[in-house]
Amino acid sequence: MLKNDLFLKALRGETVSRPPVWMMRQAGRYLPDFMVLKRKYDFFTRCQTPDLATKITIMPIDQISPDAAILFSDILVVLQAMQIPVEMRDGFGPWIPNPIRSQKDLDQVIIPDINEHLGYVMDAIKLTKIELNESVPLIGFAGSPWTLLCYAVQGQGSKNFEKAKGFCFSQPEAAHDLLQKITDTTILYLKEKIISGVNAVQIFDSWGGLLSPEDYNIFSWPYIQQIITALKDEIPVIVFGKGCWFALNEMGKSGASAIGVDWTCSARNARYLSGGQVTLQGNFDPSRLLLPIPKITEAVYKMINEFGKDRYIVNLGHGILPNIPVDHAKAFVDAVKSYY
Repeated sequence: MLKNDLFLKALRGETVSRPPVWMMRQAGRYLPDFMVLKRKYDFFTRCQTPDLATKITIMPIDQISPDAAILFSDILVVLQAMQIPVEMRDGFGPWIPNPIRSQKDLDQVIIPDINEHLGYVMDAIKLTKIELNESVPLIGFAGSPWTLLCYAVQGQGSKNFEKAKGFCFSQPEAAHDLLQKITDTTILYLKEKIISGVNAVQIFDSWGGLLSPEDYNIFSWPYIQQIITALKDEIPVIVFGKGCWFALNEMGKSGASAIGVDWTCSARNARYLSGGQVTLQGNFDPSRLLLPIPKITEAVYKMINEFGKDRYIVNLGHGILPNIPVDHAKAFVDAVKSYY
């Protein structure tokens, strides 16, 4: 039985003494111990080695003590499993040598056997659960189908993913075929994570905000909704769409247990747009963790007062930045814990 179930209580909408807190990308690049491993092992070795993934997942639990752990992994492992090779190049980011640009390319993409191709993730979950020893819940995650399509078609990171958007507009049938394959794979993947022991899952729609509201309802949201519908009766599902304030109303009616919001959407607007009955998560600008520590505490109190302590999970509005001092990250968490 979990020693700290505050996070799960907030997902269920229960009354809490204070809101729970965790940070997106908390297992990673701002931690000196992580950087030691980064210098020793390449990115996907860290993801694919259960001992390393577990060690990295546990680091922030030991060092800054958030109310939930999130498994160290990457959204792009799903593409790798689907036979879309992905490399991670230092100083460059993701690189897909053979991007999907045609129906012929798409014919090579598979819906994989999850345990055969992603069994290392399940092993990391099981090992992490042992190491956590029921101290806090463990979050599993996946990228949204649209976000994964962006990388699969663009072939690399981008500010606007114009090739990915062009593919959707010029070859819509192929685009929907790819989106459905990613959706089917993601559902299977997250279901295996549930079996392996995660307590909640989050869907990251990192590039949803690049679409117009109309196109979002064509190329992103219907596929996220499929995932939510497939999982919501088994486990709490959190949806985070960066720049997707315009979809908050749909998200609020989706069956998701919580909706993540970024710093461009105020607490008041997020409550109003989402319908006011769903747990919200966010929306602290990660750059504000560079404030002096007393100012971080003030800003966190202000944010909680605006959202309210119930049906709220304190988090950043996107992933923590590499240049954030560990004591500032800890101050963020400690501020929430001192709130009353």
